[in-house]
Amino acid sequence: MRWIAVVVFIPLALIQYPLWFGPGGWKQVREREDQVLLAQARIAGLRMRNARLAAEVRDLRDGTAAVEERARLQLGMIRNDEVFVQILDANAPAPVNQPLEQAKPVKPAARPAAIAAPAARH
Repeated sequence: MRWIAVVVFIPLALIQYPLWFGPGGWKQVREREDQVLLAQARIAGLRMRNARLAAEVRDLRDGTAAVEERARLQLGMIRNDEVFVQILDANAPAPVNQPLEQAKPVKPAARPAAIAAPAARH
């Protein structure tokens, strides 16, 4: 009886091996499912980025507000009828584009710290 079990078990194991470990087996199916999930997540992120870029392109084509915002923030441009006012902190380092003569720190007046106001530069 033992030989019959061995004779039946060996062909059954040989048939099952490709299902579990061979090409197209459960191991590869799990790996492919993981790859598909990662690709779907990446695609979702790219779709969101494309939607943002499409909205930005639409704004740049249709209105002047986006162009004006970029000009103000990235290029430092202002309108002809505007006055540009910049308030600098006395303790902050001087901007790099100023000449060294203007970049010297201003000493605050000798007043108590609770009353002293930060010195303004012009």
